[in-house]
Amino acid sequence: MSESNSPYLLSMSGITKRYGGVRALEDVSFDTKRGSIHALLGENGAGKSTLIKILSGVVQPDSGTIKIDGDVVNFANPQEANDLGVSCIFQELSLLPDLTVADNIGITRPPHNKLGLIDYRAQRQIAEEALARVGGENIDPMATVSSLSLSRRQMVEIAKALARNPKILILDEATSALTAADVEKVFSMLHRLRDEGMAIIYISHRMPEIAELADTCTVYRNGSKVETFANGTKSDSAVVEMMIGREYSSVYPAKSTSSVASEPILEVENLSWNNELNNINLEMRPGEIVGLGGLDGQGQRQLQLGLFGTLIGSTGSVKVNGTAVKLNSPKMAKSDDIGIALVPEDRKYEGLMLSMTVRENLSFAAVEKMSRLGIVDSHAEEEAIDEMVKLLKIKADGIDGPVGALSGGNQQKVVIGKWLMTKPRIILLNDPTRGIDVGTKQEIYQLLQKLAAQGCAILLYSTDYDELIGCCDRVLVMYDGRIVRTLAGDDLNETNLVSAALNLPDQVAAQPEQNKKQGVSS
Repeated sequence: MSESNSPYLLSMSGITKRYGGVRALEDVSFDTKRGSIHALLGENGAGKSTLIKILSGVVQPDSGTIKIDGDVVNFANPQEANDLGVSCIFQELSLLPDLTVADNIGITRPPHNKLGLIDYRAQRQIAEEALARVGGENIDPMATVSSLSLSRRQMVEIAKALARNPKILILDEATSALTAADVEKVFSMLHRLRDEGMAIIYISHRMPEIAELADTCTVYRNGSKVETFANGTKSDSAVVEMMIGREYSSVYPAKSTSSVASEPILEVENLSWNNELNNINLEMRPGEIVGLGGLDGQGQRQLQLGLFGTLIGSTGSVKVNGTAVKLNSPKMAKSDDIGIALVPEDRKYEGLMLSMTVRENLSFAAVEKMSRLGIVDSHAEEEAIDEMVKLLKIKADGIDGPVGALSGGNQQKVVIGKWLMTKPRIILLNDPTRGIDVGTKQEIYQLLQKLAAQGCAILLYSTDYDELIGCCDRVLVMYDGRIVRTLAGDDLNETNLVSAALNLPDQVAAQPEQNKKQGVSS
């Protein structure tokens, strides 16, 4: 009989899950109420993803009980979970890139006409309504998913989940790929859904998001529940200490004090491409960490791709160590004479071969350096991989297992390690800490400072302003395919980053009160 008087819409108790000898969850409980946003916190590998995979029917627990509305439920597959009102948005997108947006949104429950055929007009209407619900009215439901940016694809993923009309909505790092404008739309939507009585389970490593959204928080560590508490009752430092199990120190290490070389290692002059890059000029010196700021989609990604030799038809000149180079391909960019490496935006589609092993992924980009006469020196390969695993503290159940089985943070370490094995002098990083936990972020920040101290020049694009301020010596802010402002020293702060991202004149940012009187709006 249903326990209709239960205060919880969802109750999970005694949940245990092991993969071989690895404990993913051990006797874990979790409860959440209707009309609530409940945040799950913890490092990668803490058990959060396993918990929601169990709740969404992707995997089955070894033991434990799940109740929805007081009734015990068992999900053999995701469809059964969907049928009982559980819908999950995973960090890794589940969209089919060659199908339309409408096809993807309606794929699990397409509407049918009287003949039993798919009613495409009704399917398009469902897609339009779902997109409008998440603030994606400007997304064409008939566009193929492959034609959309990563941020737009993430909005489609959220719309797809809402089209199922769930009563429990789970979001796993669902905003990590979104632009700032889309994040605001999603936050408004989540507040509205909560007020309508939906139970929302929210996983994020971005503490400001948790502070803004969550009503309740639960922390997990090493497969066990640590504590549940009301949001706002504990400091960020206290929460992080619960997550990592040790005293929390400053997120950002001290910036490298090594003297920066006077001669640039990279000089770019008038780099342009397809009206998306417009006369880019920049210099970088060994030992510098230079940031790329600005709103998402202002040419930062194209700039890095251009420097890595993937943009056909770009114009302008590039010099490395004073010598003019023509970057026609990634192979040329990573060559010994140039030494450029790119850690891309999307580790799943651009950085890794998920079905291949950790070993194969790590050695892939540097295989030529470990080969003689076309034959890989297995001893040299083994030594290089072992060194990289230790340097980056990659946690894997053996390097001969598939890289897709690793946590998001460890996958990102493999992407970084793959390119470090090429011994680069210039490293391009595109949002390298997106969707990873605070402990792994700290390790990556420390690595960047170590690489800079060793003489690498690093070009870091990040959508996190705190990250740019904490890591970079100076930040180049881009707007409409141009570098509109360079910030360093005391000028490198959030106010200036935001105003420059909006391409406001310096005096507008410096004199807000005067601007208000003159009717200038930001």
